[in-house]
Amino acid sequence: MKKADLKEYTDFLVKETETLLNIDSPTGYTENAAAWVRNEFEKLGFDAKITNKGGVLVSLGGEDKTNGLLLEAHVDTLGGMVAEIKGNGRLRLTNLGGMNPNNAETENVRVITKFNGIYEGTFQLNNASIHVNGEYNNIKRGWDTCEVVLDEDVSRKEDTEKLGIAVGDIVCFEPNVRITKSGYIKSRFLDDKLSVGILLGLARYIRDEKIVPKRALYVHITVFEEVGHGGAGNVPEGCTEAISVDMGCVGEGLQCTEKQVSICAKDSGGPYSYPVVKGLIEAARACGADYAVDIYPHYGSDVEATLDAGHDLRHGLIGAGVYASHGYERSHRDGAENVLRLLTAYAL
Repeated sequence: MKKADLKEYTDFLVKETETLLNIDSPTGYTENAAAWVRNEFEKLGFDAKITNKGGVLVSLGGEDKTNGLLLEAHVDTLGGMVAEIKGNGRLRLTNLGGMNPNNAETENVRVITKFNGIYEGTFQLNNASIHVNGEYNNIKRGWDTCEVVLDEDVSRKEDTEKLGIAVGDIVCFEPNVRITKSGYIKSRFLDDKLSVGILLGLARYIRDEKIVPKRALYVHITVFEEVGHGGAGNVPEGCTEAISVDMGCVGEGLQCTEKQVSICAKDSGGPYSYPVVKGLIEAARACGADYAVDIYPHYGSDVEATLDAGHDLRHGLIGAGVYASHGYERSHRDGAENVLRLLTAYAL
């Protein structure tokens, strides 16, 4: 198989990813991001709709509608929610998804109120001045030992309440997106907005090359993956297989790098379908995609939620290698291109 030149589509997907990363979308607050994703698929000429749950379901065409393939990625991210307005006017948070206060300390945040606009602040250790707090280095960072310091003139609970901030308001953490000259992509929430960008790149490739997939091909951009039930519904009729396009793990004991596509053989939910894993490896070899096969020790995917919901499907998991997952994450455009290359070989 001739190795296709995908640079144009990689450039496109990186730009799409950068735009999406700058749209706040922690679990429970995904309407703006989902609307943007739907619009981007529609601009490429594909039928896309918002599901009742708030995700985006897209048909990319295809011939055999009795053997459909569903590609799942998610646009929801980690974040926080106001759990308490403290007596000093600052905010105690509870996490949305696996947001970890250890690597969120000192990050800028946006508090999204339901009726009174958006306020900025910073997520800090309680009593954060090291010249004042002699126990600064010894305090375990947690949701009870850190707080949002609002960039407003507040010193009492009543001051903050007058702004319209309330328990249950969403708190979005700054993604800090950077695309380096060497091709690295650094940001919070590459998990899983990079994969959404990749699927938009796949859609553009299908459009430009006027490809009709051999079997019906669908995309489901879910919005509750980070809390475990994103992929639990919205499987189109006739689908026999689903693949989660999520982040590939990079770390000690694993083979994958940020420049590769990772094919997951097993995660904490158990093994993926053997025929699918084998088929993905064969497709990667045939198209020249740089890949690694790994086992993820602490991981669950949308497609496992799909199976848990009772759908009778073969299942798989792939993704661009991402380092420092659920923290300040890093991948590379080569990794994204290798995912795209594998998808063009396997799905089309």
